[in-house]
Amino acid sequence: MVSQCNGNVMLFLSSALILLGFCNWKRHKKDAIPYGRYRLKSSTTKILIPAKVAWFVQELPSFAVPVLLIYQSGGLDNLGSKLLLFTFCGHYFHRAFIYGCFTRGQAAEISFVLKSFIFCALNGYLQGHNLIECTKYDNSWTTDFRFLFGLLLFLLGMAFNIHSDHLLRKLRKPGDTSYKIPTGGLFEYASAANYFSEIVEWFGYSIATWTFPAFAFAAFTAVSLGSRAVCHHRFYMERFQDYPKSRKILIPFLF
Repeated sequence: MVSQCNGNVMLFLSSALILLGFCNWKRHKKDAIPYGRYRLKSSTTKILIPAKVAWFVQELPSFAVPVLLIYQSGGLDNLGSKLLLFTFCGHYFHRAFIYGCFTRGQAAEISFVLKSFIFCALNGYLQGHNLIECTKYDNSWTTDFRFLFGLLLFLLGMAFNIHSDHLLRKLRKPGDTSYKIPTGGLFEYASAANYFSEIVEWFGYSIATWTFPAFAFAAFTAVSLGSRAVCHHRFYMERFQDYPKSRKILIPFLF
């Protein structure tokens, strides 16, 4: 099949993704994005979506759009692309269908859910189109050090991310919306262990794919979650007098 890659669109979307990430960092490093614990409770005019529904709706496009692109293209013709797209879709399958079912988070404003839906749709298209139409790997790519090392990082990051989410979920009983000090796992070393592990995931993915769109998404994830991690650390330090002073913000032992 003749490649239908649109390089200019890929470059524009990737560059916009990095720019958006740094805009989020600049805007929200002091005042976090207003969802979850930072949602303004005083407003009575906002339409709220239950957390389970919100997570499903907003994360689904990052899984569904690449799957639709694969169907439209007639399938992938090499193992490298198949494995890499499987890692991307696997993360969002877990987010939409598994994490969303078990989350005990707070309701989200519909505006935030819609913005997240649009972002996930565009990024799903960017990553899917990049791997299906724009990047052609030869048969040796699955034994290349970059692929193997990146895939290992991705799997380790995803494992720690799922474990960190499990530890956070255990802090609350059904119906409980209070906040407690997270313990165990990487939370012993960083306040935002779940964010750190997700950042590791996507940098692993970017190394394994060795493409600019994948790197752009990893960079966006790092700066966006990094700004929220700063807010989380400040929240814990201000709320709990006995919060461990040795914990870093995001990266164990470093930051």
